[in-house]
Amino acid sequence: MKRILAVLALTATLAACGGNSPDTSSTTSPASAGPAGFAPVKGNLTVLAAASLTESFNQIGKDFEAANPGVKVTFSYGGSSGLAQQITSGAPADVFASASPATMKTVTDAGDASGTPVTFVKNQLVIAVPKGNPKGIKGLTDLENPKIKVALCAKEVPCGAAAHKAMDAAGVKITPVTEEQDVKAALSKVKLGEVDAALVYRTDAKASSSDIDAVEFPESSEAINAYPIVTLKSSGSPAAAAAFVAYVQTEPAMKVLTDAGFQKP
Repeated sequence: MKRILAVLALTATLAACGGNSPDTSSTTSPASAGPAGFAPVKGNLTVLAAASLTESFNQIGKDFEAANPGVKVTFSYGGSSGLAQQITSGAPADVFASASPATMKTVTDAGDASGTPVTFVKNQLVIAVPKGNPKGIKGLTDLENPKIKVALCAKEVPCGAAAHKAMDAAGVKITPVTEEQDVKAALSKVKLGEVDAALVYRTDAKASSSDIDAVEFPESSEAINAYPIVTLKSSGSPAAAAAFVAYVQTEPAMKVLTDAGFQKP
């Protein structure tokens, strides 16, 4: 709560300063303040976010725009490591939401963050299998069988790093037939019938529950990923960016995230 209040205070300060930037002004009375208890902001936002946040952030973005009619949010989803590289290479963006502290550190070490990252949710792995689990997969040890075709995320991607950490905890070695650059791509291999299983986030499996089944495994508790979010120095709408980061931590947004299967930090 202290972190949220601090971000809200920053938003209020930026809004009060005004200037020529359209996102720092507000003509709305307190009576029509947004759900987090502060006056709506204005501006265009580009949010770079981990692929596993797609469904949740799409909804949160709509809710944020509804509370802030002067704001337009555009999302760009992908593997966190790739997004971090885009930021450090100079790609303009306002907010970065990563699927791991390691990929966030790439951005903060480069000096591209304008604040301190805040962990807003956590996520855990499951084994995604085709409907009905035709191979009868019960845990990670089953994925060592060379007859089982497995998709993993690339090791440098947070879901891949978590998969390798879980495998180490289980003492198993899985040889994937493909390594993908984000969790959605790994999951798509199961949906398309190209593999028998994939290690993906619980949230992605839940979002695709009509197409696949999810097998829980105990070692996933050893590889839980924390998701940090931060505003960026390249932001052209700093007040709106700060407001979005604050909104992600509010109860309405947290309900969207937890309903999707994310865990509170």
